[in-house]
Amino acid sequence: MSSTVAQAIVDTLFEAGARRVYGIPGDTLNHITDAIRLKEDLRWVHVRHEEAGAFAAGADALLTGDLAVCAGSCGPGSLHFINGVFESHRNRAPMVLIASQIVRDELGFDFPQEVDFKSVYASCSVWCDEIRTPAQARRKAAMAAQAALSKRGVAVLIVPADISAAKLTDDDHFAVHRAQSRTIPAPHELDRIAKALNGGGKVAIYGGSGCEGAHDAVLALAARLKAPVAHTSRAKDFLEYDNPHDVGMTGIFGGKAGYHALMGCDTLLLLGCDFAWRQFYPEKAKIIQIDIDPTHLGRRHPVQIGAVGDIGPTLDALLPLIREREDRKFLDASLEVQTQTRENQQSRAVVGKSGAIHPQYLTSLIASQASPDAVYTADGGSPMVWCLRHVPATGQNRTVISLTHGTMANAMPQALGAQAAYPERQVIALCGDGGLSMLLGDLLTAIQEELPIKVCVFNNASLGFVELEQKVEGMLHAFTDLKNPDFAQVARAIGFWGQRVEKPESLEGAVAQWLAEPGPALLDVVTDRYELVMPPKVNASQVLGTALYSAKAVLDGQSEEVTKLLSHALVP
Repeated sequence: MSSTVAQAIVDTLFEAGARRVYGIPGDTLNHITDAIRLKEDLRWVHVRHEEAGAFAAGADALLTGDLAVCAGSCGPGSLHFINGVFESHRNRAPMVLIASQIVRDELGFDFPQEVDFKSVYASCSVWCDEIRTPAQARRKAAMAAQAALSKRGVAVLIVPADISAAKLTDDDHFAVHRAQSRTIPAPHELDRIAKALNGGGKVAIYGGSGCEGAHDAVLALAARLKAPVAHTSRAKDFLEYDNPHDVGMTGIFGGKAGYHALMGCDTLLLLGCDFAWRQFYPEKAKIIQIDIDPTHLGRRHPVQIGAVGDIGPTLDALLPLIREREDRKFLDASLEVQTQTRENQQSRAVVGKSGAIHPQYLTSLIASQASPDAVYTADGGSPMVWCLRHVPATGQNRTVISLTHGTMANAMPQALGAQAAYPERQVIALCGDGGLSMLLGDLLTAIQEELPIKVCVFNNASLGFVELEQKVEGMLHAFTDLKNPDFAQVARAIGFWGQRVEKPESLEGAVAQWLAEPGPALLDVVTDRYELVMPPKVNASQVLGTALYSAKAVLDGQSEEVTKLLSHALVP
């Protein structure tokens, strides 16, 4: 039995499934870290910045589905987690943050390092509370873990230092229960959905992350309806592979086929999908939405039918009500556009003019040589787009990307968490030069914790995605230049294997060597700065904005840059 509050907290989280704690030790956390030290099979992962710890724990939890923990000292220590906590929470990762606090007698007196963590973390957690007495310790630790696991998000457990050091006064064995429910719509709702789908002419399916584990059920329904299947970025891993109905993504990061299928349908079925961008929904189609979260129904775009259910079981119940459709015209037209889209995208995955290295070429080379079950992380911005477009889903590999929160600097620390969770799998971080620079110090964590992550730097000497956004707005790019070091030399100084590639003829061999390294390895690749992320549909305002930028750039003496930009825009 536990004898102190710290031990009770650690024991409870361990029993709930936690096997790794990411953080930095500090005075108010000392009793917690000592309890972790004494807990066999619970690993402390010592990061160099708390934000990286939260990113890592979130990736760990997201991939495994099990509880992951991060822990910090009072004041700045636990405050540093905030961006990583937002990312993990919005990724719906079951994570507990132990935010240690100053002693209770000094709370409310503006004591050094006093921070009101409850107000800070309220908007990025499913549960946030403080242990006020030793008798509450196990009970609140269990509540935090259960909230994180059942609601799929971050729970914040605030622990004053004098509480963690205290002896237990009540050790009732509060435990965490991982109930597994199965929710399907009522029979009359299924009948209504089936009637709408059977009566539709051009039916399309748009799947989101709620389709995890429902690949076969979605394909069975698509086959009966002769419907193209588009997917969100978060559903790539679950729906793209082995899918003869796949038309890819829509939205800014998507392709023409997904856009064509959704905008051209007259009946759209949303499955576990909470896609935010309203301009990519059809204006006149009948929309049916099925989601496990009732608050998601109709919150992005008006829907005609909304129902609550787990996607797999719901489709199993729905399928017998759906008539086999013979007409494939809409499906075949959508698949033809998908073939053209893939050909156009792959046309850029080659060596560029004058020996430039296209980032698409780099990404495709990595994907072709990586393990089938590799885990990919990618920084917000263009590396994320290249990952989504040029790393095929295999049904075994996974991608961890900041999609809802949209942060920079996530890829490398998320790779740390993925590697800690899966020591035998290949973990590849596709990093922007700006993103990696933000948390560069946590490359040291890979050395200290012996995590053999593979880091690839897309080094275009700029904040490339920001630069593109400025140009589309008709502005000259401002403050986006980066004076980068040779990241390979930096990596070697830290203890990584490191290599820099500037010429495309060296790239294939360098990628093979990089992936084959047994320990942490970094590949610094100088990529084409002028490569464009082209959306599936370019609207008039974007054309006008880019034209305005071009005119300003010529007048500002940047005509060479305009020429390079236009050459990339005109080639598919």
